Amino acid sequence: MSLISQIIIDSDNELRYPTIGELQAIQNYLKTGENRIRIISIIRNKEKEIIQKASKSIFKQHPEYIAPGGNAEGARRRSLCLRDYGWYLRLITYGIVAGDKTSIESIGVIGMREMYNSLGVPILGMVDGIQYLKQASLEVLPEDDFSVVAPYFDFIISGMS
Repeated sequence: MSLISQIIIDSDNELRYPTIGELQAIQNYLKTGENRIRIISIIRNKEKEIIQKASKSIFKQHPEYIAPGGNAEGARRRSLCLRDYGWYLRLITYGIVAGDKTSIESIGVIGMREMYNSLGVPILGMVDGIQYLKQASLEVLPEDDFSVVAPYFDFIISGMS
């Protein structure tokens, strides 16, 4: 849900007009819209590069994942792992466009750990993987964008930990 939608719902539920603070939050959200779209475009256009860098790093740190018997052994399992990385990058962009972490929480964080546990996927490896996705994403973005993007990665990492 976007910041604007949430403010409208909260105001309506409380039978009130949006507060000055809420209106200022909307104003800031609208002012930063072009920047958020630019950031999302960079992440989308560099998705393959970001995922390649992150996967290289995770498999270097955890070579046992691609070794015989590992969770990412073979082309099929490895592609499933990389597919999840793309999914997380999309979740990040949803949060950035909404200006809020609610969409990430409702789509991606709830039940994530339980799902990976049930599949026998090491949570530590997923946390490390998201850290590497964050690092690789920040490498393709201007430094001024770090403060916009990093909190969404940190939210997912915190939800998995």
